[in-house]
Amino acid sequence: MKKLFAMTAMASAMALVGCGGGGDININAQNNSVDNSTGNGGGTPSNACASYSDNGVTQQGSLDGVNCIYGPDFVSLTNPIETPAGNPVVFAKLSNGGVHIFRDSLVVGKNYDNDADLNAAGITKGGDGASIQIEAGTTLAFQSSDDYMVINRGSQIIAEGEMNAPITITSVSDAVEDSVDPEDVQQWGGLIINGFGVTNKCSYTGSFANNNLATSDCHVAAEGKAGAGQTHYGGDNNEDSSGTLEYFIVKHTGFEVEEDNELNGISFNAVGSGTTVDYLQAYSTYDDGIEFFGGAVNVGHYIGMYVRDDSIDIDEGYRGTIDYALVIQSENDGNRCVESDGIGSYSSKDQATIDDFIARGLNSQATIKNLTCIVSATEVSGQPNGTGTHDPGQGMRIREAHFPTIQNALITTAYKGDVKLADDDYNYCVRIDNEGLKAAQDGDLKIESSIIACQDMTDGNDLPNGTTQLQFLQASNDTYQSLEAGEDPTADANANLEILKGFYSLPLADMKVNGAAPTVTPADGRAFIGAVTEDDDWTAGWAYGLDPANRGQGLWFE
Repeated sequence: MKKLFAMTAMASAMALVGCGGGGDININAQNNSVDNSTGNGGGTPSNACASYSDNGVTQQGSLDGVNCIYGPDFVSLTNPIETPAGNPVVFAKLSNGGVHIFRDSLVVGKNYDNDADLNAAGITKGGDGASIQIEAGTTLAFQSSDDYMVINRGSQIIAEGEMNAPITITSVSDAVEDSVDPEDVQQWGGLIINGFGVTNKCSYTGSFANNNLATSDCHVAAEGKAGAGQTHYGGDNNEDSSGTLEYFIVKHTGFEVEEDNELNGISFNAVGSGTTVDYLQAYSTYDDGIEFFGGAVNVGHYIGMYVRDDSIDIDEGYRGTIDYALVIQSENDGNRCVESDGIGSYSSKDQATIDDFIARGLNSQATIKNLTCIVSATEVSGQPNGTGTHDPGQGMRIREAHFPTIQNALITTAYKGDVKLADDDYNYCVRIDNEGLKAAQDGDLKIESSIIACQDMTDGNDLPNGTTQLQFLQASNDTYQSLEAGEDPTADANANLEILKGFYSLPLADMKVNGAAPTVTPADGRAFIGAVTEDDDWTAGWAYGLDPANRGQGLWFE
């Protein structure tokens, strides 16, 4: 009976589809068992929708014109995909611009909140659980901000896009209905990846220096829905692998589940360094672009555009490297290029606990290389906006015992200057707080070989020895105080400041800072300061929103 119903429902769905476009995507298609006797892995050869076997029953997406529809019977927040390890569910690139459409959340692998159940299930690392594979050029889409995507501990996502065929995860309103504006957010929730890496929200014995960190019953509740949909992360394996993201784009994300529980573009929750992440974009997000809650995953070639909160957010002991990162805030909205905290729930810790975390290396110690931050001093309709969606545009805030190494960065608010809000602790380029001030003095917090051009250069207190934060920056970087009203930092536009051509860094030989050639030399043997140059444009061919041939609006500073 179930087979007959599935085939009847599929035929009905196809009958409702017209000759063109993506068909009637409002059909309430569900996913039920289908006859896979003539298919390879499920379904008939004409159905390219993903499928898997669940206790002998094949679940497969339903065809709706060129699109595939996946109802709650296929997957939902409380009905995760639980296929055996090594047997990924494959989402293929569909012909004629087809999209994989989900009627609920896409959850891969079962969530566990205690060691006993994890051990009984044989889930100890990434690769032990279910997995999905997304082919190059594939688009996945979700219906509403209630729906999001979770890769649970032990599970993996294998998403290997290509330069001319990136993978895009977005909303139905974007991919099918084409009804979103370029900077619309909250069209779907976002991506959560939960790993077995170290998060200082758990208790550990040992230290990083002695390579003997250990924990038990480390299960931190991830952001997202509570109750049956709650997921968890954490462990003591910073080399864990949650899979691969390459040439991978998330668009129009974000959902405020409740106060202080907001979904990001991508949340890397204790994700380990065995995970490959390269050529990644977060485009138009309500909360953060990418956020790291502990772990040590490395990210290469990242683009954060029109992120309304922090384009890069670091917390809970993250120790990975972010290498080549381009951040472009919206002209009228966006908070920090980088917000970085060292210790989760810092305000609840006493000083002895904080000092112990630092001594054992449990505080965040990220490395950020070749970063460009084009920051907008937030305004709305020409009037200063004290908050934006979250807070005004700012460069980097380093606080709560984060001891980063930052090299070859280009940070500027010069295009917009400073809106001079009533509280002028806004629109700065760099602010260091808490234990970071002493770490900067001691050489444990480094910002070097960078160019920082802003009207408000710094904010916050002096280092313990009386050195100002500006003096600290000037010792290892080129700094420039731009005009209060803003000024153009592009080539041939300003004899005093020439550092950019649009979003491209100028070659060092063509740059001018304070009317002269830069005095800094790129660290780590690199050839330039900032994220990307016109001659070596790693954004070309795949990223959305930069190339005039692949964007919904021009860049506000062009």
